[in-house]
Order: sequence, then C-alpha cells, then structure tokens
Amino acid sequence: MLAGYPDKSVQTRTCIVSQARRLLMKAMALMALMGLMLGSNRGFGGEISAAEYRIKSLFLLNFAKYVDWPANAFAAASAPIAIGLIGEDQFAAELAKTVEGKIVTGRRIVIQPIETDDDLRKCHILFIAGSDRNRQGEILAKIKVLPVLSVGETDQFLDRGGVINFVKREGKVRLEINLDASRQANLVISAKLLSVADVVKGKTN
Repeated sequence: MLAGYPDKSVQTRTCIVSQARRLLMKAMALMALMGLMLGSNRGFGGEISAAEYRIKSLFLLNFAKYVDWPANAFAAASAPIAIGLIGEDQFAAELAKTVEGKIVTGRRIVIQPIETDDDLRKCHILFIAGSDRNRQGEILAKIKVLPVLSVGETDQFLDRGGVINFVKREGKVRLEINLDASRQANLVISAKLLSVADVVKGKTN
C-alpha cells in the first residue's frame, strides 16, 4: 500500500459490511411487518380494540419503508413524510404516539391535519377510517392522480380506487393491495411488501 492511499481491500470489506448492515435492517423491518400481520387484535363483541389501532398505526409507519414516492412529492430532499387521517379520533391519538420522533429514509414522519381539500395534497399517506366509508369514493376521487398512498379498512376500498386495504381474517390484520391504483398515483410498492399481502390486484405477470 502506498503511503497516503487507502488499502483497497479495507475499502472493499467496509463496503461489504455496510451493504450487509443495510440488508439486515431491511430484513428486520420486513420481519416486524410480518409480525404485525400475525398478531391477534380481536376486541370484545367485534369492536375495534386498542391493539388493532396500535397494529394499524404501526403498519402505516412501516409502509413508509416499502413505498417509493416520486421526487416531486416532496418540497425538499429533507421534507418529512406526512400521514393524514380521516375519521376515528382514538386512532389519531394512537398514530401520533406511534410516529413521534420516527425517521424513515432520512425523513421525519409527521401527522398532517385534514381540514380542507388542500390538506389532502400535503399527504404522502392518507388513512380513511371505516367510519367515513360513505365519503370514501369522494375522497379517493380527489387524490386519484396525486402521489398519495391511500389506505382504508372497508370491503370496497380497492374497488373504489384505494391502494392498500386492511382486512381482518381470523382476528388478524391482513393486507390487500391494488397495483393499478398505485401506478396511477405514481407510487412504487416494494416486492417485499407485495409478498406479504393476501391479495394483489393488477399484477402484470
């Protein structure tokens, strides 16, 4: 090794270790996501339990790790990822606790209050609670071509143009994904996220 020049073998080992660490972190995140799907969340009498609110809020946080937004969806390279919520005040409180202080791909996760239609454009993820199912079609039409990951929890959500839908099967939260809707919103969903979904609509192969 010449004086003043780094050892290439050391650089190579450092690069390999760095890549392995990144792959390990991604694998751990995916395992955590799958763990959420396996967790029981059944409330008494079929009502939404605190555990279900917690699981769904963790899902929303994890979605930020497995979805790519177009560059123009952010005002700046360091702009935060904004999650909006329509309906369910109790869920809003749980979501706020879940995302507090969290950073994904170098961006802070923040809650975007929804008071007007303009606020919808500020969201990167928008969760529409089942309590607002009567307005789902109207809301989804307003964000149809915007780079917004729409998430719902009702039977017809994907058919109405939603991207990701939560469903409960045997007391567990599962996922359904509409790739046609994600393409229309110019969003790219990781194959790892698709692999843990029960239903994937719009596959091209």
